[in-house]
Amino acid sequence: MENNFFIKSHGLGNEYIILDSQKIDFKLTTNAIRRLCNVHFGIGSDGILLKAGSGNADFGLKIFNPDGSEAEKSGNGLRIFCKFLYDYKYVKKREFFVETPGGIVKATIIEEKNGRATMISVDMGKAIFRSRDIPVNSDNLEFIGEKITAGDREFEVNCVSVGNPHCVVIRNRLDVNEIKKYGPLLETHPLFPNRINVQFAKIVSRNEAQILIWERGAGYTLASGSSSCAVACILVKRNLADQNLKINMKGGTLRIEIDKEWNIRMTGEVSETAKGILSPELIGMIDTPLIED
Repeated sequence: MENNFFIKSHGLGNEYIILDSQKIDFKLTTNAIRRLCNVHFGIGSDGILLKAGSGNADFGLKIFNPDGSEAEKSGNGLRIFCKFLYDYKYVKKREFFVETPGGIVKATIIEEKNGRATMISVDMGKAIFRSRDIPVNSDNLEFIGEKITAGDREFEVNCVSVGNPHCVVIRNRLDVNEIKKYGPLLETHPLFPNRINVQFAKIVSRNEAQILIWERGAGYTLASGSSSCAVACILVKRNLADQNLKINMKGGTLRIEIDKEWNIRMTGEVSETAKGILSPELIGMIDTPLIED
């Protein structure tokens, strides 16, 4: 594998660039992340997955949003990263462990075709509802069904951490323009010191829901694994759904299972879209701030 080799893959339309920290000859600075993720000046992506070392698991993973900030965990990102590890022979076994800033997760290759992973399950850890651990700036032990104001509108929000923080709003109808308008206001609300991921969710049945996603540091997103997990946990917490759910997003569907101890298992498809070598011309500009900045 040559230096500056990259893979680009997507999970239900949520796309990531994958890099190996030992196979790049540049520093992955904030400016570098923004340039690589930019559709005009780089490759274009919803984020970067960086293979790193780990003293506690088989592999380490760092996850970066397109604005340069680091994410604790990403469900789609984890499945994409695990496909990369399996397809490019970093690992031969079908079950292995990955360490992220949001915790260690177990991955299982469910389906493959011609030696390449197509369906992957990831144990996403345990849902956390304690306000201070999400975190939410509130004296309430949990922040479930609480009213807050964002812009000119009041929302009833439900907060949970699945390794990263989430704010779920249950709606009777879903409107893309609504989440694009109010998503950033909720993301940066003073109640959320680390900012927060936002989902608007519509219940279809006890076993199915539809969601729209505003992702912290990335914006409106077609799909998100951790967002699906968060919505499923909130619906179960409020007794609006059973513990095995299908979560439908613009980019596709994930299956989420939650046990009685709030451990979460997520299953979904992944697909590679491109691979190659980063151009020397791009590397030469990698740490230069973008014109649009």
